[in-house]
Amino acid sequence: MFLKAFKEKSNRKYVNKLLDIPKAVVNNNKVKTIAVLLNAQEYDDFEAFRLYFKELNLTSPKHKIVAYVNDDKYESSQWETYFSPKDFGWKGKLNNIDLQSFVDEDYDVLISYYKQESLELNLITALSKANFKVGLARNDERLYDLIIDLKPADIGTFKREFKKYLNILNKL
Repeated sequence: MFLKAFKEKSNRKYVNKLLDIPKAVVNNNKVKTIAVLLNAQEYDDFEAFRLYFKELNLTSPKHKIVAYVNDDKYESSQWETYFSPKDFGWKGKLNNIDLQSFVDEDYDVLISYYKQESLELNLITALSKANFKVGLARNDERLYDLIIDLKPADIGTFKREFKKYLNILNKL
């Protein structure tokens, strides 16, 4: 328990360090690839996002959806990739190869679809090399380029608002 607190403090310090580095400007390119980061305790219907991408005529095979679960023993084939607290080491180190490749991929948009404060989810969002980051939470506004403040269960409103902002920003 004592080491867990030190590990959490180490990772929190790493996230703050990442967020204090000046970020490159968001480019004006059209959206081709989207990644979604879910918290399975708040929202677990990843198929809704796949259908939404088709509605937006975004058909890239590089779209990726990953889910975070609190239980280290969780086993499921429902998500392409899922991760848990055991996949994180000290000082922001990732112990999961799939998660590391997710973070290293240059997606056009990352949707961080969670509202609850979670160090692990914030770390993945901060580490992501996505060009444009969209989030639901106002816990740390430095994480996102766009915040759509609503509950994760309200996917219909999110879809409308996200499409509206992509059109305003001329990304569709």
